[in-house]
Amino acid sequence: MYSSKKLKAYFLRLLTNTKTTKFDIKNARNILFLRYDRIGDMIITTPVFRELKREYPEINVSVLASKVNQTILDNNPYVDKVYINFKNNLLRDLPTLLKLRNKKYDVCVEFDHSVIPHSIARLRIIKPKIIISVIKDGRYGVKGDELKLYDCFTDKPKDAHFRDIWLETLRPFGVVPKSNEYDLYITDKQEKFANTYLKQYYPKCLIGINLEGAVKGKRIQFAELERICKGLYQANNNIQIIILTTPSNYQITTKKISKIALNFVVTSYKTKSILDVAALIKHLDLVITPDTSIVHIASAFNIPIVTIHEDNRDSHQLFAPTSKYSRTVFSEFSDRLEGYNVNKIIENSINVIAKNEG
Repeated sequence: MYSSKKLKAYFLRLLTNTKTTKFDIKNARNILFLRYDRIGDMIITTPVFRELKREYPEINVSVLASKVNQTILDNNPYVDKVYINFKNNLLRDLPTLLKLRNKKYDVCVEFDHSVIPHSIARLRIIKPKIIISVIKDGRYGVKGDELKLYDCFTDKPKDAHFRDIWLETLRPFGVVPKSNEYDLYITDKQEKFANTYLKQYYPKCLIGINLEGAVKGKRIQFAELERICKGLYQANNNIQIIILTTPSNYQITTKKISKIALNFVVTSYKTKSILDVAALIKHLDLVITPDTSIVHIASAFNIPIVTIHEDNRDSHQLFAPTSKYSRTVFSEFSDRLEGYNVNKIIENSINVIAKNEG
């Protein structure tokens, strides 16, 4: 009698046992990238679109994004079309997937390094001529290289950052990346609004603090926030601390910050999208944040940053900030931000500001 694991392995092999149509990748003109996960993942992937388009400007680049991360591609000149995927609802996605199937894509690029059945199901429906993916970890006893649906796996070098791992997916196209910097395109209106808001605090040192990430447990508690703010001000009284907010947490954050009653701490203006937040971050002198998309937004503009990360060094290596000046403070736990050293955050923040000013 089959165990549950063996049964899953059987169906996984069955789902992936068909090779796609033979096709010379040199003739590819219509390419679809699957990136329907988080905001940070999309930011880290933006160099892929740019470097491909720089080498082959005639290629049509489409992205299957999520409702959450699609905004990151607003105004991006290297992406021709964005489609929305709901990830956990294959039936709801079916009309979009069938539409993509009718586009008859030459190549589909997938970035998952794990074997994910719903991603494989989507690839079967879209049916591109060639499928490229990062080398996959095994699952249910099935090794990544057993998945015959995929035509090419690219390397995942040890100790590499995800931006470089995902740029490796361009190797089959013969593309050697010239830059791995992130792309974010802010509108003139967003830029002007952020500048107008920040003018009232010039020439103070502007520090943005983001309190939470998308994953439960990644949060700076208000008691710790107060200690951080007071410690920074004690070290440098020429600062203005701006608490970064999202549309969903603006009211509750503003209410709690008012109880702290520190005249050098304010909440940011109410934002409508993640690019509104990016426009503000672009002009800050320092960002303090848990491990979340704000890390990569700050990195896109090379803003000095101090991150708070759970004690998972492998995860940190893959998603580390890429700003020239950055420091990381680790918590005591591998799955949540608890037990980290507040004094270390203050000390690292002061040092990063000093290096940047020097």
